[in-house]
Formats: sequence, structure tokens, C-alpha cells
Amino acid sequence: MKPATIIGILLIILGIVGFGVGGVSFTHEKKDVDLGPVQIGHKETKTMPISPILSTISLVAGVGLVVVGMKS
Repeated sequence: MKPATIIGILLIILGIVGFGVGGVSFTHEKKDVDLGPVQIGHKETKTMPISPILSTISLVAGVGLVVVGMKS
């Protein structure tokens, strides 16, 4: 397989995953009070959305690279 075809397949997979997942979540632990042995904190979850536009661009570019890789 040519490198363009492999990269195209990876972009197609990335685009499909982007549509399916919709975003990446991560948890961050914050300390509110730290008084010696007594610690009070909370966990904060944030989500970074993946734009459907980026997923679409990834899919189109992946298909284009697979077509170019197969022709040459």
C-alpha cells in the first residue's frame, strides 16, 4: 500500500470516530482548601467538543487520498 492510501484510511477512521464520539472528556481534580492534614477538593469534568465540520473535512480528505493512492 502506498503512504497516501494509508493516511487516507486513517483520516476516514478519524472522521468516523469524530462523528461517533462528539467530544473528548477529561477530569481535573482541584483543591479548594488545604489546611495541613485537612484537604477539601472537588473533581471538575470538562468536555472539548469535536466539530462536525472537522470530521467532514477529515472524511473528504481521506477519501480523496485513498482515490489518489489507488490511481497512481
